[in-house]
Amino acid sequence: WGQPLVATPSLMVMEVVVVAGRLSAAEREEIGLGRAAKLSVREIARRLGRAPSTVSRELGRFERYGQVYRPSEADWAAWLRHRRAKRPGRLAVDGPLRRLVIDLLRQRWSPQQIALRLRRDYPDSPERWVSHETIYQAIYLQARGNLRAELTRQVALRSGRAARRPRARAAGAIRSQRPWLGLNISARPAEVTDRAVPGHWEGDLLEGGRDPDGGSAIATLVERHTRFVILVSLPEGKLSEHVAAHLATAMSWLPRRLRASLTWDQGTEMARHTQFSIATGCPVYFCDPHSPWQRGTNENTNGLLRQYFPKGRTNFRTITQADLNAVADQLNARPRKTLNIDTPAERMAQLLGVATTD
Repeated sequence: WGQPLVATPSLMVMEVVVVAGRLSAAEREEIGLGRAAKLSVREIARRLGRAPSTVSRELGRFERYGQVYRPSEADWAAWLRHRRAKRPGRLAVDGPLRRLVIDLLRQRWSPQQIALRLRRDYPDSPERWVSHETIYQAIYLQARGNLRAELTRQVALRSGRAARRPRARAAGAIRSQRPWLGLNISARPAEVTDRAVPGHWEGDLLEGGRDPDGGSAIATLVERHTRFVILVSLPEGKLSEHVAAHLATAMSWLPRRLRASLTWDQGTEMARHTQFSIATGCPVYFCDPHSPWQRGTNENTNGLLRQYFPKGRTNFRTITQADLNAVADQLNARPRKTLNIDTPAERMAQLLGVATTD
């Protein structure tokens, strides 16, 4: 402390240190060394790259009372001055909002669906509003009052993740223009593309784990305009004649105008597609090979279903049609951002009401 300033290594470095905002602990150490070396306030400020008033205020908090400036005490005092009391999170305290969010998470709504729907359902009650980020933080953070204490990880978020992870870059797929059975997706009516016209469906199989009788599966159908989901049990397996028959039965309750088309991949389970089309009046179109994005709505739905039916661990032969209907009802009761926070069930009900009056 009694050595000349130029002989102090830390102060030699000090001349190139320029930090915006509040003083750091290292800068306070340099101020203490400079003051012990009898440097002026302006010289210390010049070497720190700070305004002289900044250094003067820092020293004045102590020296005005005749005290010696001690960097560690100054840094601790600064922390005490600038700390702020944090209010508990909106979901950290038990109350109607917390219980409502937990109930919707248990119904497998996403945080964004919950946040948007609460604002629409309670427009005059801001106390029932919460952002989706607040819900995510309440689930992810290991803190008192977090939602993990009442929700298992699998139920809290559909993804099952305990922390955020960066989005992976989408893998490129192999494109092909080979039509299958002459009904390639390129022949599909142009009205299907923009989703403005209802009645166009996408479908696929969701396969379960292996069992002694072979692989089990169910059929999934999603209407592009409303995102309405139909799940179809396949107790006899995925032979094409059984798949066609069960799909026809599952769609028989729909009015004719809501059976405009069905888009499928090139799996052999739809080899009897003509049988299905004759029974329903619904033509089937087939995607290009290795092109799942051409049935993007159905692919997304199958991803949601994996929370109910984990890949490789589900035997669909043990799951009844009633069980599938219950899962479909949950999916159809979730509000969707793409539907202006309506649910698929609400949109389908509107279409059915119009259809019955036509």
